[in-house]
Amino acid sequence: MLLGSVEAGGTKFVCAVGNEDYHIIDKTKFPTTTPEETLQKTVDYFKKFPELKAISIASFGPIELRQNSPKYGYITNTPKPGWANTDFVGRLKKDFDVPIYWTTDVNGSAYGEYVMATLFNEKINSLVYYTIGTGVGAGAIVNGHFIGDLGHPEMGHVRLKRHPDDLDFKGICPFHGDCLEGLVAGPTFEARTGKKGQDIPLTDHVWDIMAFYVAQAAIQVTLILRPAKIVFGGGVVSEAFLKKVRAQFKELLNNYVDVGDVDKYIVMPLVKENGSATVGDFALALKEYNK
Repeated sequence: MLLGSVEAGGTKFVCAVGNEDYHIIDKTKFPTTTPEETLQKTVDYFKKFPELKAISIASFGPIELRQNSPKYGYITNTPKPGWANTDFVGRLKKDFDVPIYWTTDVNGSAYGEYVMATLFNEKINSLVYYTIGTGVGAGAIVNGHFIGDLGHPEMGHVRLKRHPDDLDFKGICPFHGDCLEGLVAGPTFEARTGKKGQDIPLTDHVWDIMAFYVAQAAIQVTLILRPAKIVFGGGVVSEAFLKKVRAQFKELLNNYVDVGDVDKYIVMPLVKENGSATVGDFALALKEYNK
């Protein structure tokens, strides 16, 4: 059985075809340009696979997930230029008469990590997945179900206590300024220092400031949801950076609740090269097909 995956990011799209064992058979990627051009490339790619049985889309947002909404399947009020009010699912349905699952990019990644944990015989009922890259977002799963009713979570836009050495930085979020995304997304490095993140050594104090904010996000979700683990992915995240986050997390939480071994609680993705969303998409497409 062939299943389709679309990981729709603000910078690039990753389209893949795989099977019910979540193995990738074919994959392509291309830049996110205009909706018309990018979605046409998506359609053209999947047309090469006439035996495709279902597709799952994990998209940047915000998106409309409520199936009773006239805007279901749309990217809504995104800051991505030109993409607000884009009927993503509707465009694919014009060309493909197959079940289509629609969710956020981070929900797709969260589901991929949840599935992989099961395959690795890691018995967990819940997890939260954060991506920290061009933007910041998170998806949460409890007992196999995504959290969210009126819409999907927007954990990248929570408010935080400012680091005392970072009070002059206004943040880069166009909606909130210094929310989590406005303080730790990849472009904040250049906004603060004039350098890209990959050019700044981990010894630089800016990484301690970032870890302070990311640890606060981990504490918030720990105290609100009490998940089995928190996974951090995205281009900004590395194991060396997570060591700083764990240290800040322990200091700020101050043993208020038990999370077990912090090294096993705050972790990197099981799926390498930030491929969690593709695995999650295959699993969600299969689930949608079997309905």
